[in-house]
Amino acid sequence: MSVKGKVIIITGASSGIGAASAQLLAKNGAKVVLAARNESKLQKVMDSINQNGGQAIYQRTM
Repeated sequence: MSVKGKVIIITGASSGIGAASAQLLAKNGAKVVLAARNESKLQKVMDSINQNGGQAIYQRTM
């Protein structure tokens, strides 16, 4: 199954498995929405994805 062009929401995306999953999915063409509590870490993950040609946005969650 291809993820290219799909929008995928990832919780816990600021570090660990969540961040790694977001990076991998974006590398394979998914548009990712990152969600977690730590906004500064979310920003870094988003910036990394976008700088490497992927598409990501984030939303801080509680």
